[in-house]
Amino acid sequence: MQIRPEQKGTVAPVAWSLAQAYVFPAEKVWPRLIYDGDQLVGFIMGGFDPGSDVQAWHSFLWRLSVAAGQQGKGYGRFAVDALGEEALRRGHRRLMTSWKQHPHGPENFYLRLGFRPTGEMFHGEVLAERALSVG
Repeated sequence: MQIRPEQKGTVAPVAWSLAQAYVFPAEKVWPRLIYDGDQLVGFIMGGFDPGSDVQAWHSFLWRLSVAAGQQGKGYGRFAVDALGEEALRRGHRRLMTSWKQHPHGPENFYLRLGFRPTGEMFHGEVLAERALSVG
């Protein structure tokens, strides 16, 4: 699965992300491939570590990639909403994420989904949160 060439460097490749996912205990990571029928259209990975001293890691959108030709069709929103539902199921009321400042980065996408910058930086990236509600 390839992202747009101008987006290179804004998110780790899916293979790298899957390798990272299997380094952590299964209850702390939530990697999911996104399919439309038989076609792979995206990937999302969440992290859940409520015992972490780092608040961001309690409920975190770690990676999101949507294939170049599939962007703008609602797959990213679908995936983030599914991760939010999983976070709620686990008892979380907010979902955190971060992004690199980049002309072709995901900032506008995340803002449209209701993420709001916290004013903090996280590993050199903008840290943002999205409130989650039941029902």
